[in-house]
Amino acid sequence: MGLLRGMSPIVTRFRAYQLGASGSSFSYFAGGNFTLIEARLTDVNRPRIDDEMLACGVEVANTLHITSWDKDHCCAPELEEILDLFRPERIECPGYPPCSDNAEDSLAIIRTYRETRRQSNRPVTVESITPAYIEGLRPAEILAFRNVYYHPKWIDAECANNNSTVKLFRSGSFNVLSLGDVEDRNVSARLRRDRYLKRETDVMILAHHGADNGFTDDNLLSSLAPRLAICSSNYANQYDHPRPEIRELLYEHDVRLMTTKTGDVVVRSIGDHTGNYEAINLQTDSTKVSSVATFRSKKARLLGMNWDTIRQLYGRKPDHPRR
Repeated sequence: MGLLRGMSPIVTRFRAYQLGASGSSFSYFAGGNFTLIEARLTDVNRPRIDDEMLACGVEVANTLHITSWDKDHCCAPELEEILDLFRPERIECPGYPPCSDNAEDSLAIIRTYRETRRQSNRPVTVESITPAYIEGLRPAEILAFRNVYYHPKWIDAECANNNSTVKLFRSGSFNVLSLGDVEDRNVSARLRRDRYLKRETDVMILAHHGADNGFTDDNLLSSLAPRLAICSSNYANQYDHPRPEIRELLYEHDVRLMTTKTGDVVVRSIGDHTGNYEAINLQTDSTKVSSVATFRSKKARLLGMNWDTIRQLYGRKPDHPRR
């Protein structure tokens, strides 16, 4: 077959929100669908989420994606407010057993929300992302760019962080890899061998807020080669995230770093929305720009190749599950 004509225009936006507290809050918008990542809502990020939804032209969140039951990723009282305000039609929540009152309360809130929606004839889909759920999904489609779940492939009874959901958001004109709090080196090794992630990771949310725990290492960055790394840091940065060792690694691999310690990070497709994107690090509580960088997505290059080359890169049988 001849050359592919390239990807269709897809307006795509990603935002990392400053919370004014420890924790994470992100959103990803592509193809008209708005996903809120993590269940955190504070006086700091609330108006920014409103601003972002306005920029995306949406009034509700299509999906709420929660990577971990830890309170800095999902805070039960804030979750309840999020469901009331943004009314998601789909909730993707961690599949590992709850191990705290916050987790138990969060699950109860989600069950109540689902039942209330059912009774009002507005059903909501709630998916628990377990190893069995991931194994039961259909294979990912190479050029359909479906979102892909990568973890948990197993449940770690000793470390809840390793049960965080890992997902590649790949439905837009640039891709974002969400890593939650995973820290196991075996998970890192498995991810760096994946053919999708090697060819398609543009933006990587640093695992566990940029902690130096062995997960983010030289091998991972060499294999995935993201263009941009995002770190969710609390305003006071009491944990010094990302750690100096991680900063040095990113510098050595020519990966641009932006962090919510400075202010919100907005990544948006530009031009004809077929691969060029711009990352802006804002100043705290402001629309003023602290720094800006432009990139070209990996999939834009991929779609300029011919079918024979693509088959050589990916093989004929995709082996990773998708949504």
